[in-house]
Amino acid sequence: MRNNSTDTKKKGSTQTKTSVTAEKKKNAVASSGITVSAELLIFSIDEDKLQLLMIEREEKPYAGLLALPSVEVGIKENLDDAALRGITEVTGLDDVYYEQLYTFGDKNRDPKKRNISVSYMALVPIEKLAFRPGERVAGVWLVDVDDLLEGDDELAYDHREMIEYARWYLADRTESTTIAFHLVDDMFTLPDLQRVYEIILGRSLYKANFRKKVAGLIEETEYLTTGDAHRPSRLYVLAEE
Repeated sequence: MRNNSTDTKKKGSTQTKTSVTAEKKKNAVASSGITVSAELLIFSIDEDKLQLLMIEREEKPYAGLLALPSVEVGIKENLDDAALRGITEVTGLDDVYYEQLYTFGDKNRDPKKRNISVSYMALVPIEKLAFRPGERVAGVWLVDVDDLLEGDDELAYDHREMIEYARWYLADRTESTTIAFHLVDDMFTLPDLQRVYEIILGRSLYKANFRKKVAGLIEETEYLTTGDAHRPSRLYVLAEE
């Protein structure tokens, strides 16, 4: 009886070990095919609207649909470096503000392959923004973010979810940080800065309260606006920390 019991135990142990080994091999094969991409949410403000740079896909899947620009991360490339490379490819700029937002890893997010995507937000004043289509892209445009989110147009992949998160995050951070300053030129008027805040937050702000809020964040310059039909306005810069 003891021998039979021992044999049974050994047999069960072997089956369990074999099962675990097979599972490890399965996961190893799967992980070797995983790709990582950086999805780019490049925001600007134009015509009193928060705008997002988007492309029209030329290839399947999602051919003909609007999508966020993206780049695949190289095997020896840092995530942040890949994101900046993508931003530079699309805008020609390499000195813009950008930050990592969120990771999207649903196993079905890409119908062609297993892909994990890390979203990045970049903020570019409209005066500096130029853009160009990349490979496998039919066109590139600035799109009104709020109109896009209020509509029901299909977007590629899970990009609607990415945009919704970035839109919320930008507004939330604007309440407590100087992030909105990245959407004005290096020198700006107070009305221009207030308008940027209002567009991001989606509401009007009282002039006196706003100026009190930013008083400790800005420095007055010796310069005034020129060429306007109105009275020249004082120009300011973001104060150094």
